[in-house]
Amino acid sequence: MSSRHNIFSRWNGLWVIRGHLSSRTYLMFALVGMLLPLAAWWGVSVSGWMDKVFMPGPVDVLSRTYVWFKEDDLMHDVWISTYRVIAGFSLSAVLAIPLGLMIGTYRPVQAMLEPLTDFIRYMPAVAFIPLVMLWVGIDESSKIAIIFIGTFFQMVLMVAEDVRRVPITQIEAAQTMGASRREIISLVIVPSAKPALLDTLRVTMGWAWTYLVVAELVAANSGLGYSILRAQRFMQTDKIFAGIILIGLIGLAIDQLFRWLHRKNFPWMYKK
Repeated sequence: MSSRHNIFSRWNGLWVIRGHLSSRTYLMFALVGMLLPLAAWWGVSVSGWMDKVFMPGPVDVLSRTYVWFKEDDLMHDVWISTYRVIAGFSLSAVLAIPLGLMIGTYRPVQAMLEPLTDFIRYMPAVAFIPLVMLWVGIDESSKIAIIFIGTFFQMVLMVAEDVRRVPITQIEAAQTMGASRREIISLVIVPSAKPALLDTLRVTMGWAWTYLVVAELVAANSGLGYSILRAQRFMQTDKIFAGIILIGLIGLAIDQLFRWLHRKNFPWMYKK
């Protein structure tokens, strides 16, 4: 009875609101979260409920990935897609961070630019493809431009919101001490907003990957998104699954890198 009570207490203790999990327990839950969908997928594929043309099993997808690697230059597709995403995302970040900082800091800039940014961000990136092809052409710059359009306006508004969350008391304290506007921005606002800004970059990097397939609609002849679209024409469902999973794995790796950077640069936010 006592051991059962201890197990129940320990299990109940895991569900404390915003409670702490050890690294081992966190990893266990993460593995369960990853393996359960995989098991369900495998179960559906072997049950015979759906034809393999529409629902290939994990083994079929793994086999197709191996063929893709050996015969169809998978590594080049991974490299070119990663390059396009990182290039479009980096261009967005270089422009969006200072612009968002200005919008979040100065009311006149907010009044002038935020409504316009809000207006444009609701326009689907795919609608810009004809204009991008006319203005930029059909080479690599057009794919990068689509990813840029898909992430830039969202990133500007998120950065501005991160800046606005900096406590006004910190700004007023700096003003009381005689700090100039430039000093307040560089020594108060930016350092205080840095953790949120890194989270914003992490989230928008995920959006950049979601626009990859759209970007590779523009006269592409390589890349993961292009391969997925090409596989659709030939009903290669296993290759479609393989491409989607590869994009997810690369995105997960980049996401974990951002999380590591966040922990590395702001360790005080992770103390018990």
